[in-house]
Amino acid sequence: MAMWLGVYRFGLQLQLDGLSMFQWHAHEMIYGYSMAIVAGFLLTAAWNWTGEKTAAGASLAWVFAPWVIARLLMAPGTPYLVYAAAADLVFLLATGFAICRPIIKARQKRQIPVLLILSLLLLSNLAFYLGAAGLLESGVHLGIYGGLYIVLGLVLFMGRRVIPFFTQRGVGYEVELKNARWNDIATYIFYPLFLVCELAFPQSIAGALLAAALLVSNSIRVNGWHTLGIWQKPLLWGLFASFIMINLGFLLRALSPLTTLPDYIHVHAFAVGGIGIVTVSMMARVTLGHTGRNVHQAPPVMTLLLFCMVLTTAVRVFFPLVDPYNYQFWITVAGVLWMVSFTLFSIVFIPMLVGPRVDNKP
Repeated sequence: MAMWLGVYRFGLQLQLDGLSMFQWHAHEMIYGYSMAIVAGFLLTAAWNWTGEKTAAGASLAWVFAPWVIARLLMAPGTPYLVYAAAADLVFLLATGFAICRPIIKARQKRQIPVLLILSLLLLSNLAFYLGAAGLLESGVHLGIYGGLYIVLGLVLFMGRRVIPFFTQRGVGYEVELKNARWNDIATYIFYPLFLVCELAFPQSIAGALLAAALLVSNSIRVNGWHTLGIWQKPLLWGLFASFIMINLGFLLRALSPLTTLPDYIHVHAFAVGGIGIVTVSMMARVTLGHTGRNVHQAPPVMTLLLFCMVLTTAVRVFFPLVDPYNYQFWITVAGVLWMVSFTLFSIVFIPMLVGPRVDNKP
């Protein structure tokens, strides 16, 4: 984010051939930031699901190294595009192998959608690099929006699994949450159609109608999961805030044919609000749980940290609409708020991650 503000606001020059600076930024936020979170989450989750080790120690370092190399090679722009592509794809393949092996060994067929999502992310990133190299028409568009909507789909898919579970165990009282089977099926039908429509027919009426259907479906789902006790627990209301921001994205997309809003205003509601808030919330919870701490007692700074993320979304999505004459200023403010949130996160949670578990377990 600091590099992006340097490029966008303060004249930091990149060597870009075949890409705009906005496409470079989008790619690094999706396949740099988001994919790091996806990999970390799934490597941890698959270990829990199967009881089989995914990657740790040296094997985890071998997964992590190509991700780092790809980010360093993409930092100056596109001079090392071929090598960055190779490193990025090796990272995705290594992550997929590390997750696939224990799932196959444990014969957990219900995790197959996760492997499908990882495969689609690899293909969409490949499309991006082929497009940037001039070898695939519309490859950059397919890579960026394919990656965004696949990650968003993963958030919706995993959120369905974990948010009701975390809520029932986290509010401190007995609660019965609602989740209709028909609504799950509707989401599994509407969301892939929305993804394909947005890739093949950007800004179409069909995409707006599907966004409206998903707005209704996701609103019913979130309402069924809601209980007042979540607002006492930042690690719970952060997850709900993320899904509310995703709903905001669906709303903005549904309204796009009827309004004069910028064409892609919904993208940052999905990306900053949906993906950004849920990843911070999940990283905090997983850090507490896997270092032996109480997941129901978040550090006091968590409320401020999440508030910064919500404010980041509001500033990025709405403030430029209200005050378009200061557009660059509001983008800068949003970027700074993002960095404040992650600085707070780093100060509080990195010491937990690099130290031993407080209960002396592995």
